[in-house]
Amino acid sequence: MGTHKSAIKRARQTLNRRARNRHQRSRLRTAVRKAREEIAGGDAAAATAAVRNAESLLRRAASNGILHAKTASRQVARLARAAHRVEP
Repeated sequence: MGTHKSAIKRARQTLNRRARNRHQRSRLRTAVRKAREEIAGGDAAAATAAVRNAESLLRRAASNGILHAKTASRQVARLARAAHRVEP
């Protein structure tokens, strides 16, 4: 813990950002897992909805710097391709 006023503030900001990032990353991973489960389940409508939600969270995470943009894009592409293969 810093002794300067600015160091104390930076430590506080870091804690807040870490908590926010962890929360968003957790929501993201849950959404991706749900999408994969829906795809494996074989219900095309549910899979599409779950993939759409996961895509939204992935792109938001990339724009907020939680994920690299190319990582998010790759994950979205893989989910979309898998969802497209589900029989309607």
